[in-house]
Amino acid sequence: MLTDTAVKKAVARDKPYKMADAGGLFLYVAPSGLKSWRMKFRFDGKEKLLTFGPYPDMKLSEARERRDAARRQIRDHIDPSGARKRAQEAREQERMEEARQITFEQAARAWHEMQKGRWAPVHAEDVITSLERDVFPSIGGKALSAIDAPTVLKVLRAVEDRGAIETARRLRQRISGVYALYISEGVVTLDPAAAVSKALKPLPKKGRQPALTDVSEARQVLIAAESSGASPVTKLASRLLALTQSRPGMIRGAEWSEFEGIDWAGQRYGPDLALWRVPAARMKLVMDLKGEEEFEHLIPLSWQAVDVLRAAHRLTGRGRLVFPGQRHSHRPLSENALGYLYNRVGFHGRHVPHGWRSSFSTTMNSLAVRHKRVGDEAVIELMLAHVPENKVKAAYDRAGHMERRRELSQEWSDLLMDGMVRANDLLEGPRRGG
Repeated sequence: MLTDTAVKKAVARDKPYKMADAGGLFLYVAPSGLKSWRMKFRFDGKEKLLTFGPYPDMKLSEARERRDAARRQIRDHIDPSGARKRAQEAREQERMEEARQITFEQAARAWHEMQKGRWAPVHAEDVITSLERDVFPSIGGKALSAIDAPTVLKVLRAVEDRGAIETARRLRQRISGVYALYISEGVVTLDPAAAVSKALKPLPKKGRQPALTDVSEARQVLIAAESSGASPVTKLASRLLALTQSRPGMIRGAEWSEFEGIDWAGQRYGPDLALWRVPAARMKLVMDLKGEEEFEHLIPLSWQAVDVLRAAHRLTGRGRLVFPGQRHSHRPLSENALGYLYNRVGFHGRHVPHGWRSSFSTTMNSLAVRHKRVGDEAVIELMLAHVPENKVKAAYDRAGHMERRRELSQEWSDLLMDGMVRANDLLEGPRRGG
């Protein structure tokens, strides 16, 4: 026979199991840890099952009382299980009780797995990484039903306190997405993140991204970043971003398979061959253009950009990503890595990663005006991947003016990198971190 101590100490296993008492009574222990009192009996030659209630809500002594009452009904030729519907309801209740024990991290990972097919790979990695970094440590182990609005707000306030106001808002949306899934499945009834929306700090007014547009001043950003204790991967990513007029997300998600015409052994440059072919799926285009091959973006590479890639290839060439993150080689560099680096070395509010596009545009357009280079303005727009409203023209221009684009890319690289060390010199220092 069972004892109160034995019942209390019963722990979950990989598979459900029973702990027998007497008279058909037993304790059922589910893999989730849920314990319930049940009784097996025979009536009219058929084996049947009664479910009395969960432990510890129902103690051993009360379960025995319920068993004894059921046995008296059987003795009087009364089926204590009632209608089949009651058994079905009990099973459904048990299923729901087990479902309500799911933790937020389990639920969020299931939601992410379901959603990630709709997202670009880099965005999918950003979503799960942000949850792992900012949400799971605080509430990942809590049951979905145990999380309330003040708990969610506390998590998001911690993100706001480090200045990441937009990230906090994105996290709130992601938490709500998790709850929307499990509300629809009947596991929970309320979304605690919904009420938090208006309690978050407002986003700062959108303005131009801070950027240093004087080449000599912009060069100081690279000098300071490359003199810091950041990892070689982060330094190389920063330099390639500055040289290629690309968006930060394009750099973070860059894969080795996207680069063409490069002699990785470093025997030759091939100025007419080196090219970065960025797939349309990773471009910041309007949604109805994503996935269309004709809107991939082609970036001719200067010898300095190839120099960066060859150096990076020594570190990460065996993997898929050019610039993997600190903890996982299959995940891209953190979306905040370059911004934090520039802030740490003294350029907070003066220059952001996206600002290199303004640096390039201002410098090269000024040179075009000064030297009366007719047509350069349109070529510079192509290099920045600013899509024309005319889609036919956009498709035609994807490879248009490639010779002039190579010339402007090289001119910009020569100006920016004047006096700078070669990329291989950036390989010294810690190999991880940022």
